[in-house]
Amino acid sequence: MRRLLQIARTGLASLALTLAFGGPLRAEGGTWTVERDVAAPSYAFIEPRTSDFNIDTVVLACEQADERRVVQLQLYLSNEGPLVPANARADRLKTNPRAEVSIDGRVFPIDILFAGDHVVLADQTDRMFPGVSDRLLDSLQEGQVMKLRLDLVAEPGRDSDAFDGETVIDLRGADSRSVIAAVRRCGAESDLQSAALEPPHR
Repeated sequence: MRRLLQIARTGLASLALTLAFGGPLRAEGGTWTVERDVAAPSYAFIEPRTSDFNIDTVVLACEQADERRVVQLQLYLSNEGPLVPANARADRLKTNPRAEVSIDGRVFPIDILFAGDHVVLADQTDRMFPGVSDRLLDSLQEGQVMKLRLDLVAEPGRDSDAFDGETVIDLRGADSRSVIAAVRRCGAESDLQSAALEPPHR
């Protein structure tokens, strides 16, 4: 697997270094790999089974958002970017791209946000921080196959609402449910801690 682009955030820095130097953390298509040697994992990553885009790795990450955390679905690319379909011209990218996630046929419209070294997919916003909703996480945890469909390129004479292709992620790995549950707990525990620190209402 090609190395991830450089990651500035502390939470995923060790992941980037391990992949860059060919260490023991390897993602094989269809298997989630979770952050190791920590009580509450803050990320897990997986390689797509197939993709029509330059997507190398899909990451489920628990990110700091002020005093709490949010769970995000992130894409890291196989090159310097931008995110494009195979053989597409980067100068034809749409100003307002469109995306959806389909898990076992259940469709979730999502927003695409470009964050420099990665792409964030979100179906909700928590106090201006993009994240993944519980309903999407429930489907991700219980599902069999996730399909990410993207509409990125403007092409004359082509249906403007047509997707450029899809990325398929196999969710049927033996530890898939427990890995996703572990990352979800990272966000849930931070929410509980934040609530405990808030002063009582008068």
